Amino acid sequence: MAKRPTTAAPYRCTECGWTTVKWVGRCGECQQWGTVVEAAEQTGIVRTLAPTAPSADRAAQPITRVSASDAPRRTTGIGEFDRVLGGGLVPGAAILLSGEPGVGKSTLLLDVAAHSAASGHRVLYASAEESVAQVRLRASRTGALHDELYLASETDLATILGNVDDVQPSLLIVDSVQTVSSALHEGAAGHPSQVREVASTLIRVAKERGLPVIIVGHVTKDGSIAGPRILEHLVDVVCHFEGDRQSSLRFVRALKNRFGPTDEVGCFDMTGDGIQEVADPSALFLGHGDPVAGTCVTIAMEGRRALPVEVQALTIKTSAPNPRRIVNGVEASRVAMVLAVLERRAGVIVSDHDVYVSTVGGVRLAEPAADLAIAVAVANAVSETALARGTAAIGELSLAGEIRPVMQAAQRRAEAERLGYRTVVDAASKNLRGALGDLSLHTVRPGRRPGSGRSDDGPGF
Repeated sequence: MAKRPTTAAPYRCTECGWTTVKWVGRCGECQQWGTVVEAAEQTGIVRTLAPTAPSADRAAQPITRVSASDAPRRTTGIGEFDRVLGGGLVPGAAILLSGEPGVGKSTLLLDVAAHSAASGHRVLYASAEESVAQVRLRASRTGALHDELYLASETDLATILGNVDDVQPSLLIVDSVQTVSSALHEGAAGHPSQVREVASTLIRVAKERGLPVIIVGHVTKDGSIAGPRILEHLVDVVCHFEGDRQSSLRFVRALKNRFGPTDEVGCFDMTGDGIQEVADPSALFLGHGDPVAGTCVTIAMEGRRALPVEVQALTIKTSAPNPRRIVNGVEASRVAMVLAVLERRAGVIVSDHDVYVSTVGGVRLAEPAADLAIAVAVANAVSETALARGTAAIGELSLAGEIRPVMQAAQRRAEAERLGYRTVVDAASKNLRGALGDLSLHTVRPGRRPGSGRSDDGPGF
């Protein structure tokens, strides 16, 4: 029997070349949306280009002959934002800033625009989500008014580029990329093809003119940047603006940075008058008052910045078969492991107690260096003793009860000494039982003054 002739798949992905016999909205190979077209259409995979001789200024040259002075950094006027960017704005850099709705992205960028305008650099702020009158009201409230700050409320990409030609800015801010559309592509604003076209056009303009561009990006319900993943690959810097709605503290983190480190964090405080940078947030995550049972300070690393964070624990005797384990600001699984090590390796019984663990100031501790502080706080809560002022604990706990060294231990110790923490218990104590024994010399009964005598101040671990 003769074989039936095989026909080529009629649909092809323009990104990776994946083929299928019927149209689908999402590529089954690269998972991109809106990239599957009819194979009869010309795609980026099958097109052929004739080689073109480069001009003299675009010809390839040895890297040793390239001058780095052609890309000087320019400060934004906000030190914390400059820290995250790696020192300031680089000419032609494309920066993507994402964050939850209402976290303060527009307020931060309006402040950046005002500081840049005050330093003599013309800024174009293109808002596709608000009218110029709405932006003007917010600028009046936050004190971000300047003659060199130009506003435009426009959702059409071509009109935004026309404003760029007219204004000739030194900084362009587009808020946001999901609300701008291009007439060259079909579909509403926010469609993956529209987002890709708008972003690629803005980035091309930035590179050709040496114009720094800051683009605001929306996020999905799981916190990732909305739109095709290629958006993050196209830009030079990806920053995430985060914060708790119940707290005024905000953080800017660099998730990608071609011009600097990706482990820097900028701290800001959201107030009624706008957003203020917090140059030294050391006191934000500490409790105030007399020593209290069940508290311990650890030195956490936020990027390259060492911050003292107070961990608080509360234990209540219970007869329930399943004691409660309530945590806030720390990982529940990590606390469960620390409690198991504390009872099995150090002899502190917590299986008949409800345990509540929290951090001060809304900060989240995800690094293992906080294990020892959590264990000390819980042990002090059980024994109803408090650490004397100037005592901190840093270390990761293993299941064997050993205290393992942590990264950047020298920097953590230096920051602890700068802030007045003279007693720091870490991996030098070898194991958890030894660390609790070392800390027993620096504990007091709540309500008593430190140093009033060992017989009255013993913790009873």
